[in-house]
Amino acid sequence: MKILSAQQLAEADQSTIDKNQISSNDLMGHIAKLIFDKIHQRLQGSPVPIKIFCGIGKNGGDGLALARQMIQHGYHVTTYVTNCSKKRAPEFLYHYDKIKEVTKDWPILLSCKEDFPDLHPQDIIIDAIFGTGINRPIDGWMADLVHYLNKTPAFKLAIDMPSGLYANTPQDIATPIIQAQHTFSFETPKLSFFLSQTGKFTGTFEVVQIGLDPEYMMKAAPLAQIITPDAAKSMYKPRDKFSHKGDYGHVLTMAGSKGKVGAAVLSNSAALNMGAGKVTAYIPAHANVILQSSLPEIMTISSLGENFITDFEHDIKDITLCVGPGLGTGDDVSSAFAKALSQQSLPVVIDADGLNILSDNSDYWKLIPKNSILTPHDGELEKLIGQWKDDYDRLEKAKKLSIDKDVILVLKGAHTIAVSGKNLYINDTGNPGMATAGSGDVLSGIIAGLLAQKYDALTAAVFGVFLHGRAGDIASQTYAHEGLKASIISNFVGAAILDLFRPEPQQPQQQ
Repeated sequence: MKILSAQQLAEADQSTIDKNQISSNDLMGHIAKLIFDKIHQRLQGSPVPIKIFCGIGKNGGDGLALARQMIQHGYHVTTYVTNCSKKRAPEFLYHYDKIKEVTKDWPILLSCKEDFPDLHPQDIIIDAIFGTGINRPIDGWMADLVHYLNKTPAFKLAIDMPSGLYANTPQDIATPIIQAQHTFSFETPKLSFFLSQTGKFTGTFEVVQIGLDPEYMMKAAPLAQIITPDAAKSMYKPRDKFSHKGDYGHVLTMAGSKGKVGAAVLSNSAALNMGAGKVTAYIPAHANVILQSSLPEIMTISSLGENFITDFEHDIKDITLCVGPGLGTGDDVSSAFAKALSQQSLPVVIDADGLNILSDNSDYWKLIPKNSILTPHDGELEKLIGQWKDDYDRLEKAKKLSIDKDVILVLKGAHTIAVSGKNLYINDTGNPGMATAGSGDVLSGIIAGLLAQKYDALTAAVFGVFLHGRAGDIASQTYAHEGLKASIISNFVGAAILDLFRPEPQQPQQQ
């Protein structure tokens, strides 16, 4: 699914209007009906008080059209209009007149703090004040209104965008922004929904397909793409009946050190669970018994170093290398890391201490094969690209590094983002329970397992992140967020693959 800019969505609106020979008012009425159906499906005529706050632009027109729908279906609606300017969008004026056809109670005008209505915890507040067109902070008494709405414990639903939030440009998040519990986003989500500084304002979000011009949507160059289950399903390679383990590749991990052998166990286990035909652990000598007893399916090679990997002597032709989890960063370890990389021509997976070694030794970049996959968390990323001003600057700097070094970056977070050149691939699986020690080691093993099975590097990164998150989602249904461990996530990788091929549940028909 594409993520488009606010400008592109406005162009798509206009293209839809032109090609279908409809008015902007008609499109708004259509959108309002779709949003109403979503709300009605949940409320089923509940007498809960609904208070819709409308601006005087197009988003306010959406709010008025929705209010009309809800009033017609018997809901207890009070509509408020922020009377902040004499400039009113034509669409707002049209739907302001139309609402008078279904109620004697005209929208209540708000012009100052003294006009703010009483709000109660049982209310449902619908925010239709500002939409994607906003490009400056909310100020004056309107800022007071946003703060007032945010203070109430009432449920807040945003139409297209929480008011005050920008769709795809940097902003000061200390400025007034509606804190929604849920957002209905038209046609596509917005890039700001997925970034750590701004995504918290949307609450949960739901994309409402409003039927924008399919030709425009197909041709539009996206800001980013979200990996949907259908897209992930198309990436999967089914196995041939007469295949053997040699067909599914060989992963070799360089991982583990004194006190961090668990990282080696997790990354090797994940590569196995992802389906690699063979897995070998290159480990410090003292870790041999631990790996052999924990994972009888793998092979081990002991380093000369007792507590750290201090050397590398192994033929890795046609082997997928995964290096870094729990590795340590000493001089001998760093030399072994460089020696392993110098022997490899296939893409490698570099995680954790492998990234720390790389950030401390810039000359090692020339050893990294094209399309290798780096999986940093923010602390490791900062060492690679420097500090960033905001989430958008972070993405731009990550793109530059990807282009300059010809690598794929997997930026781990609530919505992990794979960066390949100028292209962004946003993951929407996973949950807060996966913020646990070792989860990243599992991800590196999953990606390495896919690379070994001859998935191209970008697919291995994107598909691996999706399966990792989905495994965590499925596991959390049994263990809850608090009970998730990295080893549990690894053991649910197979369930995540099976989940791709389960039929969609039938939706009940509306009466």
